Amino acid sequence: MAQFDTVRTAAGTRSATIDAGLRAHMNKVYGTMSVGLLITALAAWAIGNLAMTTDPALGAAQFSDTKYLTSFGVTLYTSALKWVIMFLPLGMVFAFGAMINKLSAAGAQLFFYAFAVAMGLSISSIFLIYAGASIVQVFLVTAIAFAGLSLYGYTTKKDLSAMGTFLMMGVIGLLVASIVNLFLQSGALMFAISAIGVLIFAGLTAYDTQRIKNDYVAHAQHGDSEWLAKSAIMGALSLYINFINMFMFLLQLFGNRE
Repeated sequence: MAQFDTVRTAAGTRSATIDAGLRAHMNKVYGTMSVGLLITALAAWAIGNLAMTTDPALGAAQFSDTKYLTSFGVTLYTSALKWVIMFLPLGMVFAFGAMINKLSAAGAQLFFYAFAVAMGLSISSIFLIYAGASIVQVFLVTAIAFAGLSLYGYTTKKDLSAMGTFLMMGVIGLLVASIVNLFLQSGALMFAISAIGVLIFAGLTAYDTQRIKNDYVAHAQHGDSEWLAKSAIMGALSLYINFINMFMFLLQLFGNRE
């Protein structure tokens, strides 16, 4: 009986340790993601302001009735450089996945923050196209939706792993359709891509949250602190990408264009 109590106590202690570690791990994931979003927002705002002016004397090209592109904006958005900027974040994601095993946890975190800057550069044109108040409103809606979906993924007892393959196929389909629409410029196709994109990345938010949680529980008992640190950064990257994509698709659907 005493031996049984000892085993039960040890199991309970182990479970409590994992629970405490999981909370710390998820806090690291959300904290890293939040810093990444802040970096992206600041980078996008700063670059958007450098690229745009309302003073005709400082403008190099007219963008709208009241806005002008500076020489920096012309280089950024109308030259061949725009294609590099557009696909830079995607290339960095693939590079991150290939390099993660060779990087230290500190190196992985630095790479993530560099990626956040690149994403800010890539989406900076939203400050030329959409009203500032509209961007803030859609961001807040995205944050509320993201929080609810992530909380569901963390707390639900339902196994969401079956969704993974289906959702990733959907992401590939969205990517192909978006590239095709760069040439077609179809409003109807853009609306469909945005609507489906919101649903896909909403599902991925819940799925990735549960996956991050399950990965920690599966590996915590091995005590590999370096792996867990890099796992938190990769988890932050996954949730960050889901948030940014949901935000951009919602902005395309409901944003107020100037």
